[in-house]
Amino acid sequence: MEKVCFDFGGRKILEDFNLFLERGVNRTILGVSGAGKTTILKLLLGLLTPDSGTISIDGTPLAGLRENELVRVRKHIAIVFQGGALFDSMTVGENVGYRLFEEGKLTEPEIERIAREKLSFVGLEQAIDLYPAELSGGMKKRVAIARALASDPDYIFFDEPTTGLDPIGVYNIRHLMNRLQQEGKTTLMVTHDMETAFAVSQRFSFLHEARLAFEGTREEMLTCSVPAITEFFAPTEQSLFRYNHLPEH
Repeated sequence: MEKVCFDFGGRKILEDFNLFLERGVNRTILGVSGAGKTTILKLLLGLLTPDSGTISIDGTPLAGLRENELVRVRKHIAIVFQGGALFDSMTVGENVGYRLFEEGKLTEPEIERIAREKLSFVGLEQAIDLYPAELSGGMKKRVAIARALASDPDYIFFDEPTTGLDPIGVYNIRHLMNRLQQEGKTTLMVTHDMETAFAVSQRFSFLHEARLAFEGTREEMLTCSVPAITEFFAPTEQSLFRYNHLPEH
């Protein structure tokens, strides 16, 4: 993302925003609630169009792409949504293989083999014939990760992956994200869970008042003198009700 600007409903969400994803690295986007972090993911997926600036995936600018061209670019990307976003009427295996079924290039036995392989990666091969209603919150997130991996994407986006999970569920997600990095995947995360961010991320981008306030490592971020970041990590009584952002769209 280079000098990206985006307004929504008359409110400036991003202004001259820059973002670069390094191969095999996890980057976490931080900022107060409603700052526009999830909007960045939607822009990268081509679900929203910036008012100005350039967004490119592997050197291909998204601007001006026809829908079929955009679909080809999106095949390199997968996203794990905050709630898992599984289809309740499908089994776990059908959920994991859904994208492959839609593409129609593989046989059902091939898709089942891939589904089992990805479920094994997240420790849930035994749940292949269960339905989402039979799973815990942490298991649903792991199935969502398996589904993201099924199409072998180059980039995986995580939107608040540990929200609502117990400590064991959080531990499992961190472990899986670290394994993805070991396998060379490039991951981008939006989260308020700082322990998870620090456990899996090497690079950080901090969004404040529509602009990129910081980009760098954990150590650089924790020692920087940017007031918004200092307050974010050590809020005081002066922080009460300071940020009254509308919900993100």
